[in-house]
Amino acid sequence: MLSPNPIAKSRTSLFLRFLKQWQIQVMALLGVVFVLIFNYAPMFGIVIAFKKADYSVNLMRSLTEAPWVGFQYFREFMNDYQFRDILLNTVGLNLLQLAINFPAPILFAILINEIMHKRFKKIVQSISYFPHFISWIVFGGIVINMLSVETGVVVSGLLKLGIISEPVSLLGEPGAFWPIIIITSIIKGLGWGSIIYLAAITSIDPTLYEAATIDGAGRFRRIWHITLPSIAGTIIVFFLLSVSNLLNSSFDQLWVFQTPLNLERSEVIDTFVYKIGITQMRYSYTTAVGLFKSVVALVLLVSGHLVSKKVAGRGIF
Repeated sequence: MLSPNPIAKSRTSLFLRFLKQWQIQVMALLGVVFVLIFNYAPMFGIVIAFKKADYSVNLMRSLTEAPWVGFQYFREFMNDYQFRDILLNTVGLNLLQLAINFPAPILFAILINEIMHKRFKKIVQSISYFPHFISWIVFGGIVINMLSVETGVVVSGLLKLGIISEPVSLLGEPGAFWPIIIITSIIKGLGWGSIIYLAAITSIDPTLYEAATIDGAGRFRRIWHITLPSIAGTIIVFFLLSVSNLLNSSFDQLWVFQTPLNLERSEVIDTFVYKIGITQMRYSYTTAVGLFKSVVALVLLVSGHLVSKKVAGRGIF
């Protein structure tokens, strides 16, 4: 007697599983369709980076009829007199955020998990989540008022503490721009960023902590030997994603706090692309810049994944 074809049997089981879980499958399919429409379909526009479509009124027509110019706009961006400063600002600010802002939600999640009083824990979590739901325009406006020379509490507080000797416009000081970005990012994103780590911590088997306590391990030893290793996979995934975003910046945040006086430290690739691409209609040039960013992000992601797999034994996939 011939045995059933394994391929046909596999297809039958997949079809039966689809019929059994068709509601879930349809929901997942909607997500796939969304990604195809809004992430993959627009990639056709990448060809503008290799065509002469600057100042074009009809971009759809330029996609098919504009003359090819090769890597002209990539070379133009590399040779731009602002390229070095913009790249240094982008990488420098994002490296600083990676060093400070990335571990902050992890530490906060661990601290929240160690709170025994449930009601107090919920209050702290709710307060920390709230800034995330305020737009950068509103949140930035509040911060700008606080940094105001005339009415701001920050400047008056620094004067009373003796940190500064006279009133100074912090938003007009290039050296103060990066600290402002770092601090406001932490305030706005600390609570929200800790949610995924809290979820990972709550999935840890409680018996591990009980066994460690019986063996005489204190709170910090339990965190070091149980909590952190248990959520290491989540940390690695988000770290690799953060590394791949070294050339991406929070445009809304930077645009709110950017002024003509702090441009030497606040001009990054994203703000540069907006000013050149939207206001000056240089579509091909800024598409080339965006493609440059994407290629660098892909290289960083793959490189980080390979290094992580070799060093830590796990990566993003």
